[in-house]
Amino acid sequence: MAYDKAIEAIIQELYAGEQGLTAKAMFGGVCYLVGGKMAFGIYKNNLIVRLGSPEKAQMEIDSGRALPFDITGKAMKGWVTIPKVRLGATRDYKEWLDRGLVFAKTLPPK
Repeated sequence: MAYDKAIEAIIQELYAGEQGLTAKAMFGGVCYLVGGKMAFGIYKNNLIVRLGSPEKAQMEIDSGRALPFDITGKAMKGWVTIPKVRLGATRDYKEWLDRGLVFAKTLPPK
Protein backbone atom coordinates (compact mmCIF):
# COMPACT_ATOMS: atom_id res chain seq x y z
CA MET A 1 0.00 0.00 0.00
CA ALA A 2 1.33 3.42 -0.94
CA TYR A 3 1.61 6.38 1.37
CA ASP A 4 1.86 10.10 0.65
CA LYS A 5 5.45 10.96 -0.24
CA ALA A 6 4.70 14.70 0.04
CA ILE A 7 3.95 14.25 3.76
CA GLU A 8 7.18 12.26 4.08
CA ALA A 9 9.13 15.13 2.47
CA ILE A 10 7.67 17.60 4.98
CA ILE A 11 8.63 15.34 7.89
CA GLN A 12 12.16 14.91 6.54
CA GLU A 13 12.51 18.67 6.07
CA LEU A 14 11.27 19.46 9.58
CA TYR A 15 13.26 16.79 11.42
CA ALA A 16 16.37 16.28 9.29
CA GLY A 17 18.73 16.71 12.25
CA GLU A 18 16.55 15.24 14.99
CA GLN A 19 18.69 13.04 17.23
CA GLY A 20 17.51 9.43 17.43
CA LEU A 21 14.57 9.76 15.02
CA THR A 22 14.32 6.74 12.71
CA ALA A 23 11.83 5.67 10.06
CA LYS A 24 10.36 2.19 9.84
CA ALA A 25 7.87 0.70 7.39
CA MET A 26 4.64 -0.05 9.29
CA PHE A 27 0.90 -0.22 8.60
CA GLY A 28 1.57 -0.11 4.86
CA GLY A 29 3.13 3.31 5.41
CA VAL A 30 5.97 4.63 7.47
CA CYS A 31 6.30 5.41 11.18
CA TYR A 32 8.92 7.48 12.93
CA LEU A 33 10.39 6.27 16.19
CA VAL A 34 12.46 7.83 18.94
CA GLY A 35 14.33 5.43 21.20
CA GLY A 36 12.40 2.61 19.56
CA LYS A 37 9.04 4.18 20.48
CA MET A 38 6.55 5.26 17.80
CA ALA A 39 5.85 8.99 17.68
CA PHE A 40 4.08 9.65 14.38
CA GLY A 41 3.80 8.41 10.85
CA ILE A 42 2.02 8.35 7.54
CA TYR A 43 -0.83 6.05 6.59
CA LYS A 44 -2.15 6.51 3.05
CA ASN A 45 -2.86 10.27 2.76
CA ASN A 46 -3.04 10.78 6.50
CA LEU A 47 -0.73 11.87 9.23
CA ILE A 48 -0.92 9.61 12.28
CA VAL A 49 0.18 10.91 15.66
CA ARG A 50 0.66 9.24 19.02
CA LEU A 51 -0.69 11.60 21.65
CA GLY A 52 -0.26 9.12 24.48
CA SER A 53 -3.41 9.14 26.50
CA PRO A 54 -6.78 8.05 25.16
CA GLU A 55 -8.23 11.20 26.76
CA LYS A 56 -6.00 13.52 24.73
CA ALA A 57 -6.83 11.64 21.56
CA GLN A 58 -10.55 11.73 22.30
CA MET A 59 -10.40 15.46 22.99
CA GLU A 60 -8.92 16.06 19.53
CA ILE A 61 -11.46 13.73 17.92
CA ASP A 62 -14.34 15.45 19.73
CA SER A 63 -13.05 18.86 18.64
CA GLY A 64 -13.14 17.75 15.00
CA ARG A 65 -9.41 18.35 14.49
CA ALA A 66 -8.62 14.64 14.18
CA LEU A 67 -10.13 11.22 13.57
CA PRO A 68 -9.51 7.93 15.37
CA PHE A 69 -6.58 5.92 14.02
CA ASP A 70 -8.45 2.80 13.00
CA ILE A 71 -7.19 0.50 10.25
CA THR A 72 -8.42 -2.81 11.67
CA GLY A 73 -11.91 -2.03 12.99
CA LYS A 74 -10.53 -1.18 16.43
CA ALA A 75 -9.03 2.26 17.04
CA MET A 76 -5.53 2.44 18.49
CA LYS A 77 -5.76 4.06 21.92
CA GLY A 78 -3.90 7.33 22.28
CA TRP A 79 -3.46 7.75 18.51
CA VAL A 80 -5.20 10.07 16.05
CA THR A 81 -5.35 10.44 12.29
CA ILE A 82 -5.22 13.84 10.63
CA PRO A 83 -6.27 13.72 6.98
CA LYS A 84 -3.98 15.67 4.65
CA VAL A 85 -6.91 17.87 3.60
CA ARG A 86 -7.06 19.20 7.18
CA LEU A 87 -3.39 20.20 7.12
CA GLY A 88 -2.35 23.38 5.38
CA ALA A 89 0.95 25.03 6.10
CA THR A 90 4.08 23.30 7.34
CA ARG A 91 3.38 24.76 10.79
CA ASP A 92 0.18 22.65 10.96
CA TYR A 93 2.24 19.50 10.42
CA LYS A 94 4.86 20.63 12.94
CA GLU A 95 2.24 21.28 15.62
CA TRP A 96 0.96 17.71 15.38
CA LEU A 97 4.33 16.05 14.85
CA ASP A 98 5.90 17.83 17.80
CA ARG A 99 3.16 16.49 20.04
CA GLY A 100 3.93 12.92 19.00
CA LEU A 101 7.66 13.49 19.36
CA VAL A 102 7.32 15.01 22.82
CA PHE A 103 5.21 12.07 24.01
CA ALA A 104 7.53 9.42 22.56
CA LYS A 105 10.50 11.05 24.29
CA THR A 106 8.79 10.56 27.67
CA LEU A 107 8.83 6.78 27.23
CA PRO A 108 11.81 4.68 28.30
CA PRO A 109 13.92 3.49 25.37
CA LYS A 110 13.63 -0.10 24.20
